[in-house]
Parts: sequence; C-alpha cells; structure tokens
Amino acid sequence: MKQIKIFPKTFAYTLGLMLFIVGIAHVLLYFFTKPEWLVISVNQHNDTSFDTSLNIADYVTKVVIKALPLSLICCVFISIICSFLFSRKFTVPIKHISTITEQMAQMKKDAVCNISSKDEIGILAENINYLYQSLLSTIENLEIEKQRVNESEKSKVDFLRAASHELKTPVTALNATLENMILGIGKYNDYDTYLPECKEITAHLAEMIHDILETSKADISAKNEAATLVDLSELLSSLCEPYILIAKTKGITLSIDLSGSFSAVLPPRMFEKVISNIIANAVVYTETGKMISVYFDENNIIIENECVPIPIESLRHIFEPFYRPNFDRNRCKGGNGLGLYIVDTFLKTMSITYSFRAMEEPQGMRFTINL
Repeated sequence: MKQIKIFPKTFAYTLGLMLFIVGIAHVLLYFFTKPEWLVISVNQHNDTSFDTSLNIADYVTKVVIKALPLSLICCVFISIICSFLFSRKFTVPIKHISTITEQMAQMKKDAVCNISSKDEIGILAENINYLYQSLLSTIENLEIEKQRVNESEKSKVDFLRAASHELKTPVTALNATLENMILGIGKYNDYDTYLPECKEITAHLAEMIHDILETSKADISAKNEAATLVDLSELLSSLCEPYILIAKTKGITLSIDLSGSFSAVLPPRMFEKVISNIIANAVVYTETGKMISVYFDENNIIIENECVPIPIESLRHIFEPFYRPNFDRNRCKGGNGLGLYIVDTFLKTMSITYSFRAMEEPQGMRFTINL
C-alpha cells in the first residue's frame, strides 16, 4: 500500500477536524432552535402575568434551517482554506528539510537548510546544517589523512625498494670477493689486500643499515621525543665543534656566527641529527680552500658552503633516498645518498619548512631552515 505524503495527510486531518467542529456547531444550533424551546414570557403590570407560545418560533426555526446549508457551505469553504494554509505552513519546511537531506545524502557540498523560523523546525534545520558541515569537515580531514597515509606508504615502499637495490650492490661484491678468496682464484689469494677491502664493504653496509633504520623510525621518534625549548646558539656550537677539526684537515674554513641567536621549541635529538647531516654534507662536498658558513638570519638558520652549484634538474631529486648527482656525489666519495633524505624526512616530521638553493656570489649552496 502506497504511503500518504505528509501534506495531504496533514490537510485531511486538519480538514476533518474542522468539519467535525462545524458539524457539531450546526447540529447544536439546529437542536437549540426547535419551537418547543422558544417560549416568551411577558410580564405586564405588577399583578398580571401570562405565558404564550408565539408563531415567531416557527419563523426562527425556518430561517435557521434555511440558513444552515449556506452557513455549512461557507464554513466548509473556510475550513478548506484554513486547513490548506495550516498544512502548507506546517509541511513546506519539512518537505524542504527532506529535499535538502536527500542532497546531503548525495554529498552535495552546497546543500543548506534555509529555514528562518525560530521554532523547533528552525532549530532542527540549524542542527542538520551543523551536523552536515561537521560531517563534511570530518570527511575532508579523513581524505587529507588518507592521502597523507597513502603518500607515506608509497614513500616507504619506494624507500625499501631503493634500499634493497643499494644494499644489493655491496652485498653482491662482498659475496663475490669472499667466494673467490675461498676458492683461491688468482689475485684473491692475496688475503692481506682483500680482507681489509671486505671489512671496508661491511663497514659501509653497517653504516647504510644504521641510516636506513634511523630513517624508518622517524615517525616513532617524533612521537616518543617531546619538544622542548632549545637554545640554538648552544646547540650549534656543540654540533659544529667536531666538524671544525674535520674541515681544518681538509683545508676548509668553517665560519660560525652565533649573533642573533634565539630559542625554539622542537625535539632536540631529531633536530641535532638534521643539523649534523647538513654540516657533514657541506664538509664532504666543499673543495679545499673554500668556506662553510653557519649563521642566523632573523628566525632562520643558514648553512652555506662554497662548491660547484647543484643543477636545477638534480635539485628536484636531491632529497630522494640514495640519489647522487652524477657530477660529484658518488659511492667513491663515501656518500650513501641518505643524508639529505634523512634531513627532509625529519624536518617534515617536525613540520619545519626549509629551502636548498644555489648561490651565485660566491658560488655554492645555501640551506635555510625556517623556524
């Protein structure tokens, strides 16, 4: 059986109620205008009185009965109009809410219940609007989080693929060397030469595995390490101290200017790893006789090193895991291509923005950390 919609149902209920009231009123009117109920009492003088039934009663009854159909028609007509207006006033907002909620179910972002009344229906419309906006906001946040998780998972998969590929090369070389030494093939009988070489390969593998594990634990480290107020002048001074000696042995000047220092709230160990990797990277790829500068610029930490500027094409990939520009960054120089990837991962985990650009005068690279 098909359900009756709310407007005709409300209209029928209201009209029926009003017609019932009209009918009762007319029945009572007819009942009270019967001739036997119309008795006129006339009192003349102080000592004389009489009762009489007048023909006017029949006249009134006939007039009322004659007027009943017209009165009934007028009342029915007025009842229909009142029922229609009442039903429309009551059901139009509900129909509007029903239409809008259907649009909301289809996730139309511009769906809004436009009801200005201050009664319960108006409050219901406001609650629906608030609930829908909260739902849209939650869905949007979930989409952003889903996208972030997908990007994170993709990044992890790409990193594991790159790591397995990078580890495969030294492991294969180490295995081949050891196998040839065991079989005593040709030059591999010279253990004094190839055992140190094997040890060097294993040390390189250990360093790569350590960096890979450290990078994979970035998210966990960020959650476990509480951010504290750090004196950046003290932090940079302690971090740069060992690199001053390393730079000196290479004929490089490491200039540190701690004026303009300030404090910042951040995870100290993660941030120390970031600064350490950037400075170490600068020391490795700065030529003899050149300079590395570390200083503050307003709320930024600047680390510059004089070197051959990295081409724009390479800069687009410089923070990818195990990436080495062909012109200089290769395995022979000892880099494993993870330093800047770790820097990028940690800074993003700490929600710190940065830039890495080429300098024109003097030629080199500038790393800026925005705090």
